[in-house]
Amino acid sequence: MSDTLLTPVVDDDGAPFWEYTAQGELRIQACANPDCGELRFPPRPCCPHCQSFDSEWRRMSGKGRIWSYVLPHPPLLPAYAEMAPYNAIVVELAEAPRIRLVGNLVTEAGAPLNSVDPSRLKIGARVQVVFAEIGDFTLPQWVLER
Repeated sequence: MSDTLLTPVVDDDGAPFWEYTAQGELRIQACANPDCGELRFPPRPCCPHCQSFDSEWRRMSGKGRIWSYVLPHPPLLPAYAEMAPYNAIVVELAEAPRIRLVGNLVTEAGAPLNSVDPSRLKIGARVQVVFAEIGDFTLPQWVLER
């Protein structure tokens, strides 16, 4: 097992996602075919709806709601043991309910993964994206909407 925190694996299709997060933007890949325009995540080379290879990256509001969550007990990797209990949440994007992103609910960008009391996690709670520099990446994290 690894003693380090997990980091994203970047491939050609997903690289723009990470380039935009580094700029503080949440963008989702969309089909650029004018007859389709479907959003898709995870990013891939071909639209699963119309099979077009044309794509673009659309800026999202960063608003969503907690669709699901888990509190891992015990942590799967030693590097996470000090942070337990921490959360992993699935966020349904407000403008794209079929798009769901995995992340952590924190009190502010870059706060520890255990910074939110687990009792505050509620399915349907409204959240807003924030961005934190973690190592070589800028990761999207989530805070409760105020």
